[in-house]
Amino acid sequence: MPDLTHGDDAAAVNSLRSAVMRLSRRLKHQRVDESLSPTEMSVLGTLARCGSATPGELARKEHVQPPSMTRIVALLEAKSLVRLEPHPEDRRQKVVTQTERAEAMLEESRRKRNVWLAGLVDGLDEDEWAKLREAAPVLEKLAHL
Repeated sequence: MPDLTHGDDAAAVNSLRSAVMRLSRRLKHQRVDESLSPTEMSVLGTLARCGSATPGELARKEHVQPPSMTRIVALLEAKSLVRLEPHPEDRRQKVVTQTERAEAMLEESRRKRNVWLAGLVDGLDEDEWAKLREAAPVLEKLAHL
């Protein structure tokens, strides 16, 4: 575990936090559909990664309150990006499923962001790029802890 009282560890954690936040903000600006909020895009991404889910499950995964998720799902449904289906075991609940339109939009968004990021990577030398490739699985792990 990093020792935040140790100068090198504290500086490394601070640098990592700052870089990840700046890069994340810049990536968010590379959107295909400007009419969707970052939260709506995040919900679609969660559905793409995890599959269909109830609004309650989505709320937990997205760290929002259930009433907020209900509003987000309603907005996405109005835009034909998700559909609500009966829950197979609990008739009181609905299951949220992304539509083909959402899948296509997410794919185009990923493609656009990957092209943008690849353009940034072109500015790195081979040693920096090799280090970044090695760090990618570790950053992925951090993102899911």
